[in-house]
Amino acid sequence: MSFPLLTATAALPALGAVATAAVPAARRTAAKWLALLVSLGTLALAITVLVRFDPGGARYQLTESHSWIRDFGVRYELGVDGIGVALIALTAVLIPFIILAGWHDADPLETGNRRWRPTQGFFALILAVEAMVLISFEATDVFLFYIFFEAMLIPMYFLIGGFGDRAHAQGEEAAATQRSYAAVKFLLYNLVGGLIMLAAVIGLYVVAGNFSLQQIAEARASGSLHMATSTERWLFLGFFFAFAVKAPLWPLHTWLPNAMQESTAPVAVLITAVVDKVGTFAMLRFCLGLFPEASRWATPVILVLALISIVYGALLAVGQRDIKRLVAYASISHFGFIILGIFAMTSQGQSGATLYMVNHGISTAALMLVAGFLISRRGSRLIADYGGVQKVAPVLAGTFLIGGLATLSLPGLAPFVSEFLVLVGTFTRYPVIGIIATLGIVLAALYTLVLYQRTMTGPVKPEVSTMPDLRMREVLVVAPLIVLLIFLGVYPKPVTNIVNPAVKHTMSDVQKKDPKPEVEAAK
Repeated sequence: MSFPLLTATAALPALGAVATAAVPAARRTAAKWLALLVSLGTLALAITVLVRFDPGGARYQLTESHSWIRDFGVRYELGVDGIGVALIALTAVLIPFIILAGWHDADPLETGNRRWRPTQGFFALILAVEAMVLISFEATDVFLFYIFFEAMLIPMYFLIGGFGDRAHAQGEEAAATQRSYAAVKFLLYNLVGGLIMLAAVIGLYVVAGNFSLQQIAEARASGSLHMATSTERWLFLGFFFAFAVKAPLWPLHTWLPNAMQESTAPVAVLITAVVDKVGTFAMLRFCLGLFPEASRWATPVILVLALISIVYGALLAVGQRDIKRLVAYASISHFGFIILGIFAMTSQGQSGATLYMVNHGISTAALMLVAGFLISRRGSRLIADYGGVQKVAPVLAGTFLIGGLATLSLPGLAPFVSEFLVLVGTFTRYPVIGIIATLGIVLAALYTLVLYQRTMTGPVKPEVSTMPDLRMREVLVVAPLIVLLIFLGVYPKPVTNIVNPAVKHTMSDVQKKDPKPEVEAAK
């Protein structure tokens, strides 16, 4: 029997979460180092998955399959395609930086009659989320996926509500109320989506008799499984609704700005750069894979919703006064691009969407973590409270600028390639939508450059005149992310080589081919 590499990749952070939570309260530093070492061990396993994955091989590789709930046809089935491998690598890369960035975010702090939760709990919850996200990217059994898709809400709820941002102008009592509101809103939105999906999961079992992606695909190919058109469309809507909440897609997005505003910067990165990717990933794997006819049927409406997300998110980002809310609305706009690429139903669009998931994770992590370092120094999230930071903290300002330029998809940085592919892939099939979507690029330049101008340039405000520059730990967090942004901006081939074969399989699932160019290339 071969070594269960995929199980080990998800099990290590799960066991690490238990071990970290069990560290005595007096050994906070030991808990931090344990969590960091576990995350690095998980990264090593993820790299092993990446190395062993053959892009030219079978669709699902490193597979594991064991009977679980025999009476209901539920199996413990894991397998990865190129899209899953890319997102596993993204998750494993980001978690060590999230842990390092949040090194002091959960240290005990007396504030009136309140005391922050134990440090161990903060890092244990991050590892628990990592484990659940990884197994979500690996699961090829729909029921297994659903369990962890929903279970990750529990640690995220406590991370938002119990370890929120300390930079709150209205005092600790008001901060606790806002954190609680944000956490409950996050939980309710995603629970409603999950319950609707559960009904669809049950409906899929009634129709197919099992939950296995591969068995359902084989039954479709052999003609032994036939879904009525109306049934397939209802099931698609049940799955898509849950994924659209998680993504988040307009108008199901309103939980995200509150959650990111009230979270610490590392938890905000965990939400939008890691957890939300499960939603867009699942659209590719489950919506398009299980319900191809319904996916084609729903495409026009989804493209319009994605387009609204792009423009709406960018417009609201322009008007924000809070740094974290600005990044949150920018992310809503970026997720609109990702969903646009998925449902453009072209290979360029879907490759760009997958690449965008990876690049958005890295660029958002770079920008938000530097913003978190900035906020922790000043004690305020308000843009108006800053000015002239580049004169007193040039390294902080420089890294903030690079993160911002990546967010606006500057050529030479990683998000540009993915955004370009999404727009090209959309334009070839839906030219009007592709043209309107480019407005998101213009607005991104506006909100990013205005943010930098108001916080980093101009006269030095007295409150920031003594602000220290980035410390060594903070440089270790940001520098590798910037290197990745530049490397993938110049040479994205390592990622596209992995995801392109998986995209071809997805295009085959929905029975779509790329439109022929109007002008043939010269021979």
